[in-house]
Amino acid sequence: MPGTFEPLPGGGAAVALDEVEISIIRSLAVQLLELIGPGPGEDKPDDPLAELFADGPSEPPADPVLRRLFPDAYSDPEGTPGPEQAEEERAYSAEFRRYTENDLRAGKRENALAVIRSLDELSSAGDGGAVLKLAPGESRQWLSALNDLRLAIGSRLDIVDEDDTDLLYRLPDEDPRKPMVMAYLWLGGLQETLVSTLMP
Repeated sequence: MPGTFEPLPGGGAAVALDEVEISIIRSLAVQLLELIGPGPGEDKPDDPLAELFADGPSEPPADPVLRRLFPDAYSDPEGTPGPEQAEEERAYSAEFRRYTENDLRAGKRENALAVIRSLDELSSAGDGGAVLKLAPGESRQWLSALNDLRLAIGSRLDIVDEDDTDLLYRLPDEDPRKPMVMAYLWLGGLQETLVSTLMP
């Protein structure tokens, strides 16, 4: 069925995508890559161990989308913490971020690149729409990338919970957010059907 992932025999998933859908997903993945930022550049150390243990940032990103993609590790789920507890949580989060964010960014970058590569191969293989076939490992990369894309769009749309999504369904067609809302909902459908292909 077009627009939904279906399981492949022996593992993996397949989805029929038309030219417009391929273009939209690829464009969103490229934008996500630009937002995440480049990987290690020319100035990386000669010693691979030094690169492995290089410190990452200790402060949360300024961009709200990046804050959603790389949230603080420690926060009070019950509500607003007191001043001492908040300071302690900030210190723990900063320490955790220093040692994990570089790897998290690299993983998200690689997942987005996997999406772009597979779509580029699909585009060069024929004209118009095509059936994208993913191996199990590629399916997991796609699932992670789709999740990141939805988090990014959801952040731009100020979606915090399910009630926000319900309000977006009722937006008039002339609302400038409508195309982003449609992309958010469509990616959600893709994500949901891809999850079902990975379940035993």
